[in-house]
This record gives sequence, C-alpha cells and structure tokens, in this order.
Amino acid sequence: MRMVRQMCGITLSDKVAYEVLRDRLGLKDDVTVLQCSRLRLYGHVFKKDDSVWVKRHVDFVVEGVRPRGRTWKEVLEGDMKSLKLSNRRCIGSW
Repeated sequence: MRMVRQMCGITLSDKVAYEVLRDRLGLKDDVTVLQCSRLRLYGHVFKKDDSVWVKRHVDFVVEGVRPRGRTWKEVLEGDMKSLKLSNRRCIGSW
C-alpha cells in the first residue's frame, strides 16, 4: 500500500482511501489477484497426468484430527462460485 501511495504522490496525511488510489492506477484488488493465482495453479495441476505426485496428492487425507480451516478444494469452489465460473466438473473429477 505504501508503494501505491508513493506512485500517486499521496501521503497518509492527504487521507485518500486506498481503493481510490488503486482505481486511479488501474490495479485489481488483493482478493481478485489471489483468486486468479489459485485458479491458474488449479489449471496447471488439473492438466497434469494422473501419475504426477501433485495431482495424486490433491485428495490426500491425513489420518487424525484435521486442523481448522478449509481445504484447497473448498477454497477453489468458493473462488469459482464468486467469479461465476461454471466449469465445476473439474473439481469433482480428481
């Protein structure tokens, strides 16, 4: 955020919202950038052979108590839903 302010020539004392500066520079918000990165990685993993260890371990289940939080597949489903992507058959086919 500091770099965005420097690029615009704005200081904190000017009290300009980060969203305004981001729009001024034409930058995407942080959530969208993370979603696109995760979906790009998902595309690479999905295209791999079934014998590749990355694809084999996507559904790997660890014995014992699972820590709090969501799995990678749950996060991907949420990303696809929020971006209104309809290619949901890929997640279930692993």
